[in-house]
Amino acid sequence: MTVGDQKLTGMKAAGQKKLMLFSGRTHPDLAEEVAAQLDIEVVPTKFQEFANGEIFVRYLESVRGSDAFVLQCHSNPINESIMEQLIMVDALKRASAKRITVVTPFLGYARQDKKHRGREPISARLMTDLFHTAGANRLMAVDLHTDQIQGFFDGPVDHLFALPILADYIASEVASESATVVSPDAGRVRTADRWADRLGLPLAIIHKRRDPEVANEVKVHEVVGEVDGRTCILVDDMIDTGGTIVKAADALFEQGAARVVVAATHGVLSGPAAERLQNSRISEVVITNSLPVPKERQFEKLTQLSIAPLVARAINEVFSDGSVTSLFEDA
Repeated sequence: MTVGDQKLTGMKAAGQKKLMLFSGRTHPDLAEEVAAQLDIEVVPTKFQEFANGEIFVRYLESVRGSDAFVLQCHSNPINESIMEQLIMVDALKRASAKRITVVTPFLGYARQDKKHRGREPISARLMTDLFHTAGANRLMAVDLHTDQIQGFFDGPVDHLFALPILADYIASEVASESATVVSPDAGRVRTADRWADRLGLPLAIIHKRRDPEVANEVKVHEVVGEVDGRTCILVDDMIDTGGTIVKAADALFEQGAARVVVAATHGVLSGPAAERLQNSRISEVVITNSLPVPKERQFEKLTQLSIAPLVARAINEVFSDGSVTSLFEDA
């Protein structure tokens, strides 16, 4: 919404509702893209760190009565980015924002969604409890690691899917008559099945056995399904160190795959990921900008697609009391 040539930092609807978008410091480029889609400005915010590392936040204009959306990507350093967003939510609650929606394109600690063995935490539940305690009324995330996390938060959860964005790009790049969608493990079968349905392709599964004593370590891969001579679209929700996805691709090549393309929503790309993926036999790695990718982690085979239109549409639906589910009826 504009007045003359000047954009407003909020957007009003009937009944004097006012949408305000706030951004943490981890991915300001995404926040600016979302704001541009909504035709508003990100609310100016003062951030400060004390000598001992404590974070201070102050909004530079009134937020009273606003429908506040707090966008923060939980990227490295992840604990600082989470704490910053929690403090932002607390500041909004104490400044009398009417409703606070936490927007986390990538929700930190989502992989710790259940106890695998005794004496382990369920950190994903702790995360949602923290945001609820801070004052959040609603949670919005993109491609949660597991659907059950939606039930951890005591309030509405808008679970957005990047599948249409990623799949439409893949469909334009890969010949469907010779392609197969591949799930990298049993836990991703449901996601891969959605891909297969959308693209009209057969499905294959990689069965992997992990070493329970070593994090991010897979011992054996077994391919179930026809991949010989085909282009394999290896789909996952995230790529962290890249070790698992590269080994999965190697297993597909061992079974005769002609080409492997990787598609994942979240490019965490920790440690040696960029080098591993660039030096692998994988043809292309397609991710979204749910997380920032610094220049030192970018590589030639990487393609990054924007989720800003998706997030902006979801925010607008929530603000206008519309249907977020309607965004994915064809997904």
